[in-house]
Amino acid sequence: MLAESAGATVADRLLQSRGAADSATLIGSGKLTEAQAMVAMHSAQTVIFDGDLSPSQQRNLETALECKVIDRTQLILDIFASRARTREGQLQVELAQLNYMLPRLSGQGIALSRLGGGIGARGPGETKLETDRRRIGHRIAKIKRDIEHVRAGRAIQRHQRQNVPLATISLVGYTNAGKSTLFNRLTSASVEADARMFATLDPTVRHLVLPSKRKVLFSDTVGFIRGLPTTLVDAFRATLEEVVEARLLLHVVDASSPHAPLLASHVLKVLEEIEASQTPQLLVLNKIDRLPEGLADVASVARRVLGDARAEESPTAVAVSAMTGQGFDQLLTRIDQLLSLDPVKPAVFRIAASDGAALHIVHERTKVLSSRYDDTDVILETEAPESVRRELAEYLT
Repeated sequence: MLAESAGATVADRLLQSRGAADSATLIGSGKLTEAQAMVAMHSAQTVIFDGDLSPSQQRNLETALECKVIDRTQLILDIFASRARTREGQLQVELAQLNYMLPRLSGQGIALSRLGGGIGARGPGETKLETDRRRIGHRIAKIKRDIEHVRAGRAIQRHQRQNVPLATISLVGYTNAGKSTLFNRLTSASVEADARMFATLDPTVRHLVLPSKRKVLFSDTVGFIRGLPTTLVDAFRATLEEVVEARLLLHVVDASSPHAPLLASHVLKVLEEIEASQTPQLLVLNKIDRLPEGLADVASVARRVLGDARAEESPTAVAVSAMTGQGFDQLLTRIDQLLSLDPVKPAVFRIAASDGAALHIVHERTKVLSSRYDDTDVILETEAPESVRRELAEYLT
């Protein structure tokens, strides 16, 4: 799936199970011979290893196979490089690429001199053989300073948001779980949503009005993945701060996937790594329309995805279909109930019928349950956020 997302055509696959990895080539000599035959048979240009290779293993394999060899981390970095659109995203990807390249400079003359395109060729400094550690070190330092400016800017924006009672809700989940489709339907945004992995790389934030009339901010973030390279976690820390600072996380899971439990566990692991595991979460079981009829019970699907023990600890789950809109009313209601910022409580306001400004605030920012007239006043029974109750305290009865 990763290789296809990078634009590769998978010609063949090779699997080996052994007690310990070979220190020189990762795979054993027999499998290496088999791989050489496959490369020759398919005239393959690239061999991808679903795991991390040491610099020496990568060099030895390229010598033996006589073609380009890349590992899982380099493949993911390549996909990220092709997806980054904003200046921030490009900086973060380049930082991760440089950190990956730095220990691999020794003996990498052939790889660094390649000018051709293709998987593993999108990267900084690959056109000059004489690229050295000092130059890369200077570039890394410069990018880190630029990213710190981005982080400072995000901190200012976050502080400004926190001065207004607007909670931030972040969508998290394994890549291709349907987060962007869900985000688009909820917020009427136009974030790119397709079946490619990491189609969404740069974060997007949009407003949303909940049933209680509270306004919140929704952010769509990069999809997580098994074995997300440490270099990427570090490089994207400024972006992932949106997840860390969120008041509520919507953990979106493809409920129709047979691998949903494994993928959900990978997401929870990444949340622990970025210290966001303690943030309140709502499990969103997406693509419920693809489940066979009779197997779409929320509780049973949640237990299958999270496991019995974890489902008992976190029983909050909602089944939806981002494609059809099924379950969205329940999703928004549950978000309303779980948000602790600017909590909603019943409130009764008595406002003069001539006080158009106060009446507008009530109708605009609360959920009006009923209204009636008493002489020259309007009495409104509402479910109102705390900020509105404070602002209109003189009208409360």
